[in-house]
Amino acid sequence: MSEPGNMNGAPTRTAAFEARLKKRYAAERRFRRAGLGAILFSVAVLLFLLGTMTINGIGGFQRAELRVDLDFASAAFSSDPSLGDRGVQIRSLESQGLPQFVEASAEQTLGAAGAEQLNGDAWRVVADMILERPDILHRTSQVWLPATESLSSALSGDGQAELQPLARDLAARGLLERHFDPGFLTRSDATDPQMVGIWSALKGSILTMIVTLALAFPIGVLAALYLEEYAPKNRWTDLIEVSINNLAAVPSIIFGLLGLAVFLVIFPHMRSAPLIGGMTLALMTMPVIVISGRNAIKAVPPSIRDGAMALGASPIQVVFHHVLPLALPGILTGTIIGMARALGETAPLLMIGMRAFVATPPDGFTDPSTVLPVQIFLWSDEIDRGFVERTSAAIIVLLIFLLVMNGLAIYLRNKFEKKW
Repeated sequence: MSEPGNMNGAPTRTAAFEARLKKRYAAERRFRRAGLGAILFSVAVLLFLLGTMTINGIGGFQRAELRVDLDFASAAFSSDPSLGDRGVQIRSLESQGLPQFVEASAEQTLGAAGAEQLNGDAWRVVADMILERPDILHRTSQVWLPATESLSSALSGDGQAELQPLARDLAARGLLERHFDPGFLTRSDATDPQMVGIWSALKGSILTMIVTLALAFPIGVLAALYLEEYAPKNRWTDLIEVSINNLAAVPSIIFGLLGLAVFLVIFPHMRSAPLIGGMTLALMTMPVIVISGRNAIKAVPPSIRDGAMALGASPIQVVFHHVLPLALPGILTGTIIGMARALGETAPLLMIGMRAFVATPPDGFTDPSTVLPVQIFLWSDEIDRGFVERTSAAIIVLLIFLLVMNGLAIYLRNKFEKKW
């Protein structure tokens, strides 16, 4: 005969039951705390990385500049647009004595000691100003021109001790200041850290990513569609699947060796070209796109296929009109993640020769070029202290590039995602 308290079938909350329930709640609380701790740790590491790069690299977007009074009215310079090419016009100004004029004007404004710390390429900055604004040739102008790296370091309290009093004196007189350097984003590589820029590497990265995407995306998506929708399930498709998974895990330098042994043999005159770099990175990115594409296609409910077939759609129409649009968000997300990985690769591009000093940006896919990761690697190996800040600044630009690509992935996923 049952207890009176159990006539309605309710379970009895014994002491052992209460103890087990208490342990379950405690385990759940520990799990939540562990998950929250993992998230906080990840955010802290990310903030530490971004904070360190920002602190070290913010100076890379600035450069020390000296104020020089240029009395163009007393000189007889002329700018002839009919010469056409910008380089020819700059050489014409050089032959007219512009470097000597800038040096003499700096000595009048800054004194002999200060003029010695004017960057040797300062006259080129003045030449660019003349070509952009020819009207300054008829008046006296105060212009800020780049200083030497030695004076820049002295202004920061580092470098040569004998230059620090001069730097403090010029700064107190308002003749030496640090200004934002927009040319860092528009100039190409140089041997002087005060005159370097990342435009050549940035343009090379963009061209390389275009080639990578143009090759890896269509081939990867078509391969995923065939393997998932059409290929028979047998040992050969299993072998192909295993091979693709293995390719996704192969170290990137192996793809660089493949590009060196195959692509540079076929195109020997395109060493360090974005075309060769993009083809090499496409081989590395393709397995990632195939794997993410197959997973996205698998996630499409079978009812979509059955419904389309019931309405009379052909197998091709089922795949391209119904399955592919629904799988596209996942495919695009995987593609952008693979492209972001390719953007940060250095080893395979070093193997195909994209570590050369490139002073002019590439005009096309077959011109010599470098990319941001390789440029960062080259600057980090420089002895000159001025390249430390420039290297960190280039890393910031690369991180912004990666954030933009990841943001694009999220936008495309939300735009094409369809919920049912």
